[in-house]
Amino acid sequence: MKKLLITGFEPFGGETVNPSWLAVSSLPDTVGSFRLYKLQLPTVYREASEAVIAAAEQTKADVVLCIGQAGGRSAVTPEYAALNVRAAKLADNKGVCLAGERIAPDAPDGLFATVPVRKMTDAIRSVGLPGDISYHAGTFVCNDVLYSLLFHFRNSAVKVGFIHVPFLPEQATNGQPSLTLLEIAAALEAAILSMDE
Repeated sequence: MKKLLITGFEPFGGETVNPSWLAVSSLPDTVGSFRLYKLQLPTVYREASEAVIAAAEQTKADVVLCIGQAGGRSAVTPEYAALNVRAAKLADNKGVCLAGERIAPDAPDGLFATVPVRKMTDAIRSVGLPGDISYHAGTFVCNDVLYSLLFHFRNSAVKVGFIHVPFLPEQATNGQPSLTLLEIAAALEAAILSMDE
């Protein structure tokens, strides 16, 4: 079987849950021809990317697919690209707030995901769930992880992608959009299956 390392994040920003990890941990151990290896990442600059790169090397993953929370979004959104920058008003879980440092000093300003982003988005929609392409993964820890992975595996056969998911209903306030855990997990499963064809 092909090996897929799939990750979610610990809660951050005052939240007590993170739908990315809850959905990842609820997935079956095999999806299509993929054997899933699941890993929770710290919401901490550098530490998260170092952890997932180490796990990808250890498991000899064919695909690395990271999942993150994007409160306020109404759809499950595969990311098209990552930016070579760490810059967010929100501090990470160690209190670090960065304002524009580069992730890799002598590297391109942006890198494109190597999974089939449009195909994954269409697959999410095909099972009746909201899916949309997001054209970059922000500038917080999620983007740090995606860019670091893409740069690390740039000359290899390892495919790398990232999907942002909405809040769970219990996190949504003041009319914010949300999806249930079952819906998020079903969307992720559809996205994974689309890479199996």
